[in-house]
Amino acid sequence: MNESTATQRLASLAQDTRLTIFRTLVQAGPQGLNPGVLAERLGIAQATLSFHLKELRHAEMIVSRQQGRFIFYSANFGAMNELLSYLTENCCASSDEDCVTVPCCEEALP
Repeated sequence: MNESTATQRLASLAQDTRLTIFRTLVQAGPQGLNPGVLAERLGIAQATLSFHLKELRHAEMIVSRQQGRFIFYSANFGAMNELLSYLTENCCASSDEDCVTVPCCEEALP
């Protein structure tokens, strides 16, 4: 992942409503949710939801799929994991301290 892509993905999540939508879709899992259910759960107007879904899709943080007459949105777990990996890829790289005190490095310890 390059810096530009990381910045775009982070920017898409740097807004309260979009972050809430994304977290809700993460919780829903790969099957996702259709916009009607998502709007009802979050108490968001359809037009507002549509705008935020477009922004998240543009940043590739969510994906959509057609199922019959309905569209379902789900978190793009691959993009999410790429972003997390990018943010933590150099964890502890320039630290002389014990990495045990750095949360991102705890899993990397033997």
